[in-house]
Amino acid sequence: MTARADRLADLAAEYTRVRPRLVGIAYSVIGTVAEAQDVVSDCWLRLAEADERQAVRDVEAWAVVAVARRALDVLRSARVRREEYVGPWLPEPLVEAVSQDPADRVTLADEVSFALMVVLETLRPAERTTWVLHEVFGMPFPEIAGVVGRSPAAVRQLAVRARAHVAAGTPRTDVGSAEHGRAVGAFLRAVGQGDLRGLLAVLDPEVVLTSDGGGGPGAARRPVLGADRVGRFLVGVRRKMPADQRIVPLTVNGGPGFAVLIGAATRFVCSFSLHKGRITRVDIVVAPAKLPRDLVVPPPGGG
Repeated sequence: MTARADRLADLAAEYTRVRPRLVGIAYSVIGTVAEAQDVVSDCWLRLAEADERQAVRDVEAWAVVAVARRALDVLRSARVRREEYVGPWLPEPLVEAVSQDPADRVTLADEVSFALMVVLETLRPAERTTWVLHEVFGMPFPEIAGVVGRSPAAVRQLAVRARAHVAAGTPRTDVGSAEHGRAVGAFLRAVGQGDLRGLLAVLDPEVVLTSDGGGGPGAARRPVLGADRVGRFLVGVRRKMPADQRIVPLTVNGGPGFAVLIGAATRFVCSFSLHKGRITRVDIVVAPAKLPRDLVVPPPGGG
């Protein structure tokens, strides 16, 4: 083995070690797993080329900056496509109950819920990148300045604006209480049974439901507002499901959610937010390209 081959092997080992964090950064900035993974793979090639010119001493620091810059470029390009998207655009959900290659893991901070990912979509690309790098991954402003191409002072202003938007847009939530657990169970039972009265008992009066189907059937083209409308929408969706559908509770971006399976295929993934025992937000991802294809769930009846 040549010295260069040994060096590349060492680089690859270090890059593999930090890859979950890098994918987490790219996903938080872009909102889709496949594009995040593409960014990280592309930056590995850039790392190998850069190291050949001059040895990279701190692989993780180099990679974080490179991945963040590339993710920002991808986000800027993606925003044009998302403005033309049919119906609401939701991020791709990170579903915990999937079997995947360890190299494709995503390290995401506990506070980055699906509802927060939705709020991040309202930020401008530079604001979003700044917020993610500083608030989630702890990068100092001078380093972020090199990523977004602004001065440290300008980056601080971006952070202030982003923080205000996130604070205003993120729904209030509470987690971990017995009341919370009862609400989740009641919601899942009511959805499974198509029980409108049961749904109304756990939905906040001002609940908002957003569904992303990319223009396909089974998704509302606009957000559904209010408990009665949201409840009736969910009951209507339930009535259209075939008899062999299954509701599978799981974790979506670290928070409560469920998937609906028809046979082995995932029909949609739902994430919801709770506050004081009531559902305040429901997000349903129906677009096939955003749904997990390798869910590992117990068979009907357990076992």
